Amino acid sequence: MDVLKNVNLYGKKCDIEYENGVIVSVNESNDAKPAKMKVYPGLFDVHAHGMMGMDSCVPGEAEKMAPVMLSQGVVSWCPTTASISIEQLKQVTQTLPVVENGCEIIGYHLEGPYMNEKYKGALDPRNLKKPDLKEFSEIKNVIAITLAPEIDGAMDFIKECDCRVFIGHTDCDYAIAVEAIENGAICLTHTFNAMPPIHHRNPGPIGAAAEKGIYAQVICDGVHIHKASVLMLYKIFGADKMILISDSVSPTGLGDGEYDFCGIKAYVKNGEARLKEGNLAGSTHFLIDMVKKAIEFGIPEVDAFKMASETPYNMMGIKKRGKIEKGYSADFIVTDDDMNIVSVIKKGVEFKF
Repeated sequence: MDVLKNVNLYGKKCDIEYENGVIVSVNESNDAKPAKMKVYPGLFDVHAHGMMGMDSCVPGEAEKMAPVMLSQGVVSWCPTTASISIEQLKQVTQTLPVVENGCEIIGYHLEGPYMNEKYKGALDPRNLKKPDLKEFSEIKNVIAITLAPEIDGAMDFIKECDCRVFIGHTDCDYAIAVEAIENGAICLTHTFNAMPPIHHRNPGPIGAAAEKGIYAQVICDGVHIHKASVLMLYKIFGADKMILISDSVSPTGLGDGEYDFCGIKAYVKNGEARLKEGNLAGSTHFLIDMVKKAIEFGIPEVDAFKMASETPYNMMGIKKRGKIEKGYSADFIVTDDDMNIVSVIKKGVEFKF
């Protein structure tokens, strides 16, 4: 039996016992001393492309990034590709790496190639195309795909697709978004970014998502969307449906400069990654940074962490993960009082940083 003794869990002093990778008990600590460390659930990033000069679009690099992700508190990850060719996607997703000293790779998230060029963002338009179930079936280890539901063939694809479908890089209106949701789409990809905004007579995909009660991903870096918009989404969707993502790209962790992002040049200045045309090209922050920013914006600590742990697990249909409670997986982030990561425990195995 392993124990995290006298740790601060959202303001309460606790002892957490775990064995064989599962939490056995969470009890109030009787230790008279103040808790020295804080503990939070391990994070799950469903949308991250790269970091430290590495890219999920390059075969073999997801495996190299897994230890970096773990050091940043991420215990589960969906390596996210972009609009690369179908042949490249087949190569990248051929295997699902198991990395003992890194985060768990749950499955690939394909951001494209079935997108609307009008809202391509930083995606390479040369590889955008109509959905094709046959070619998609030849791409392995995919757990989620982001697409534009208004393009030809998208509705049939959503109905027949055997993975989770997110709505993004889209010009769809409210009615089409509702149809996509009723056909099986479950989430908005980076809400507000690369989609029509809310209008009082044309609520668009965001209005449809709010009405139908699906999930909404948010890049909470203070750059992609305004603080007020983050708080608005939090009030609309709540911690049970709002999901924090990093959308991190290869320059993450390296500072300003010129970088390659899935075959496209991106320029980082003052921590913002943009194309030469000015389009934002993902973020340069890890998921833990998004959680900290959400807390800074005024979202309660417990909800900010839930939106980066339990909620994405629930969306992906993965049970008993993302919560510090008896019977759940022993996935923890241990930090000092300033939320600097000291160690990460993944399924009961501790990694110190």
